[in-house]
Amino acid sequence: MSRGLSINPPAGATVPPRHPQAPAPGSLLGSHNPDCYGCGASHPAGLHLIAYSGEDMTINAKFTVTEVHQGAPGLAHGGLLSCAFDEALGKLMWLVRQPAVTGKLETSFLLPVPVGTTLFIEAEIVGQEGRKIYCKAEGRLGSKEGAVAVEAAAIFIVVPMEHFVSNAPEGFRDILAGRTDLSIDTEFEINP
Repeated sequence: MSRGLSINPPAGATVPPRHPQAPAPGSLLGSHNPDCYGCGASHPAGLHLIAYSGEDMTINAKFTVTEVHQGAPGLAHGGLLSCAFDEALGKLMWLVRQPAVTGKLETSFLLPVPVGTTLFIEAEIVGQEGRKIYCKAEGRLGSKEGAVAVEAAAIFIVVPMEHFVSNAPEGFRDILAGRTDLSIDTEFEINP
């Protein structure tokens, strides 16, 4: 992975342990919001990205590029592909069971991704230093063995649950109110 991405964990960063209550390898990872553009099943033009817990500190995800995802005729829009990687990399937080937000995201586009193609993404946590969790991913065309079309690296920042409550629009604050003490056993999750 990573042929030229500049986001790398600093010397001394360590890969965090997989949380004891992280989903077992092969488990489907849920959506943090049914209307999420990246992973929500209810968004009419969304990516509908699905992800599964992998071995160690990895996840596997996939989504199929449709006509509503194109930039140049017949090809996925680059910003949309960045969105897919942001979503897949964010799913890694299920493995550490900590709420986190994207601090920095970098993508490298190696091959075009045609409409109708399923992009298979493998993402991995490669280090943590303090609140910063370093992640990398690659997306392959058509199968897990396909050509690498996109690579990404990111830094996610661990935040308290209050971050989501205090930044939510008024109508959503009521939904989140009283949930700042979410435990790992709570069914309601935002980027777990």
